[in-house]
Amino acid sequence: MLQLEPLNLLIKEAFTNAFKQDYQPISLDRIITDFDFTNYHISTPESKDKILFSISIKCWNDLVKYGVLDLLSLKYSNFKNLNLLDQPEIGYDFSMYIDLNIKILNEDEILEIINELSLLKRNCFAAPYLKAFKRYEELAKQSPPDPNNLYGEDSVISSNANEEVLSIDYREYESIYIKPSNDRVTVIFSTIFKDETDKVFSKVFLQEFSDARKRSIQKAPQVINSHSEPPLEIRHLIKPNNYIDENKISYITFVLFPRHLQTEEIQWNTITHIELFRSYFHYHIKIVKCYLHQRMRYRVSGFMKVLNRARRDVDEEESKHERKTATGRRFEIKG
Repeated sequence: MLQLEPLNLLIKEAFTNAFKQDYQPISLDRIITDFDFTNYHISTPESKDKILFSISIKCWNDLVKYGVLDLLSLKYSNFKNLNLLDQPEIGYDFSMYIDLNIKILNEDEILEIINELSLLKRNCFAAPYLKAFKRYEELAKQSPPDPNNLYGEDSVISSNANEEVLSIDYREYESIYIKPSNDRVTVIFSTIFKDETDKVFSKVFLQEFSDARKRSIQKAPQVINSHSEPPLEIRHLIKPNNYIDENKISYITFVLFPRHLQTEEIQWNTITHIELFRSYFHYHIKIVKCYLHQRMRYRVSGFMKVLNRARRDVDEEESKHERKTATGRRFEIKG
């Protein structure tokens, strides 16, 4: 399967060129659209040496509740040529200036800046996950999990039933729910399948997650699929919706065990992969449908060639004496 890149390649290319030693500053005004209705704006409103980089995310207000501003400040304030703005650009949620006049001699630092700028959306979505991971660590200290059940896989429903569920409405009528517990962190995606065939493909696709985990990737998170019926952890949060048929909504649950949260590096790796799941999921469903359509067109083309080869050639002399009725029946005229 193809893997979607967590960073935006267009942004990476733009800032890679900007940080080259032979770069000639030019006027920029570029809008880039990413998955999940995320928009970026790269421009030079003041001078060609100062690049304004802005981002707009549909669920920004939800991310602000979970500390995204503090996280971005922590991530980007250490770079001396980045200036975070208190008031973002009009029409966007977060902005920063990249000053090209401040030369960076360390090549590793340049690569780090380019990488972090390309991962801006991932860093924004990381805020609620990091908050849930921090709460998990607190709960694990207060009530350590059973040592005989190191990975917390004996039961799906955790004992921390009253714990707050973090909710992110990242798309219209679709949300991400994150619930920390003392032995796991549960991440639930709600997604909509407008086409009935997409739901069929999704069942096959998600079944492969479970089968792969049983066969070879036993350290992978547990994946649970539920159509139309919300999991118990979020049932109290689901509100009736008159615009969307409940039968078109599916809930995909990822159970992150302690091995997925052991160190800060592992936590960021977990966020990088799970944050892209919805786009990855629907992307591959569309690829499968495209592949099937290509195969059907190929088979139809093959059948047409067979039919064309089976057509009887009529001699010119024979065709002179052959006539057809309105219904297509043939008869010969004897002269």
